[in-house]
Amino acid sequence: MKIYTKKGDAGTTGLFGGSRVPKDDVRVECMGDLDEANSTLGLLRVKLGPEHEWQPPLHKIQKDLMDMMSHLARPSDTKKANSNPLPTEGAQECEAWIDALEGAMTSPSDYFLLPGGNEISALCHVVRTQMRRGERRLVSLMATDAVHPAIPAYINRLSDLFFTLARAEMDKAGVAEEKWQLFLYKRFGSSAAPTAPAEPAVG
Repeated sequence: MKIYTKKGDAGTTGLFGGSRVPKDDVRVECMGDLDEANSTLGLLRVKLGPEHEWQPPLHKIQKDLMDMMSHLARPSDTKKANSNPLPTEGAQECEAWIDALEGAMTSPSDYFLLPGGNEISALCHVVRTQMRRGERRLVSLMATDAVHPAIPAYINRLSDLFFTLARAEMDKAGVAEEKWQLFLYKRFGSSAAPTAPAEPAVG
């Protein structure tokens, strides 16, 4: 079977179930952003080396992203079933890993950080921001069609995980964090002042 079909030459692509949409359709944009994050995650795994302790869970995350993209490629009115599993426990698995990483670090996570530190930490931040972009497109998709709630929860938690992985790498390497400013709730308490300066999205 040839890799090229020529069906997309006019700017459309096929979805699960047979329908075709423009290649800049919000569903396609969402899957593209998650695919980009998954590709960068692949680069991160190469940089880590085959024996690194993060390899098994990162490998699972890559497979989970592929499974989630297959579900996102299926409009809710598609009658044909999707045989790929839906990682319904993904958010909880991220939380458990985040908690373990934070428990092993020498300093708490109280600050927004300047992305960088070393190559591995910087790559974790690239994955984090690509996940956030994918999440924004996912929210746009959710305004037009139903999406299983396990998917946005998992994607949201993945960006938190890669922020934590960036910090864990720097902590292990003994690289000092470049801090920007305290998290909003640390500066103003649980009810943050509405006049606080704009900050990167977290959640």
